[in-house]
Amino acid sequence: MLLAKNLKFLRTTKGITQSELAENLGVQRTMISAYEDGRSEPKLTALAKISEIFMVSIDELLHHDIQEKGRKVLQQKPLKVLTIAVDKEDNEHISMVGQKASAGYLNGFADPEYMEQLPQFRLPHLATNQSYRAFEISGDSMLPLVPGTLIIGSYIEQLSAIKSGKTYVLVTSTEGVVYKRVFNYLQDNGKLFLVSDNEHYKPYEIKGEDVMEVWEAKAYISTDFPNPKDKNMPVTNEDLAKMILDLKAEIVKMKGSRN
Repeated sequence: MLLAKNLKFLRTTKGITQSELAENLGVQRTMISAYEDGRSEPKLTALAKISEIFMVSIDELLHHDIQEKGRKVLQQKPLKVLTIAVDKEDNEHISMVGQKASAGYLNGFADPEYMEQLPQFRLPHLATNQSYRAFEISGDSMLPLVPGTLIIGSYIEQLSAIKSGKTYVLVTSTEGVVYKRVFNYLQDNGKLFLVSDNEHYKPYEIKGEDVMEVWEAKAYISTDFPNPKDKNMPVTNEDLAKMILDLKAEIVKMKGSRN
């Protein structure tokens, strides 16, 4: 068990003293020393609190060497065999996941028979060394892209490749299929922040381990033409910079409320 080593590493990395941690857990400082020396083990309630303070799972805290290997969610995953559709000449097609098919996709994305039933098409001018999938978005959280727009995404093999500020289609066990602007905080707390381009929707976070597939947005297809007078203009670099600052402030606020 790696609790002692991980606890000391996480505490010192976060700049928390033994006394401060002891106060948060409601124990004596000498008890924290005993935990870190391996002379004692915290009770389940204290272990859960430690997990919450350092934003790591209990399993990672007990069994994963965080100092030597880094956060568990950032470890290289075995390459997944992606189920794709091809024509007689072995040219890869783009499978389309419509709004009504999104729920079934969570269970069928690895099933060849299910994938064969989805509509398929091809697009020119896309890099041929990548695999693509199309997802139909719903709702108005990513205006000016309207409901019914098709997002063409290229497959991302590892979560570590997610670049903050870019848009992705995420297939998750908790939120289903979502299209959002993503900010990568996996190294800090094992989570991703999902942000809507429509400012009326609040950002939220998901755990890295809840993500089953990632598709980086490369193109979109829509029958709705943008109106140059529309106030909902595309996100600019200045908007992104402000968004990042606001998110950092939100993270600091969330950390403060948990301590």
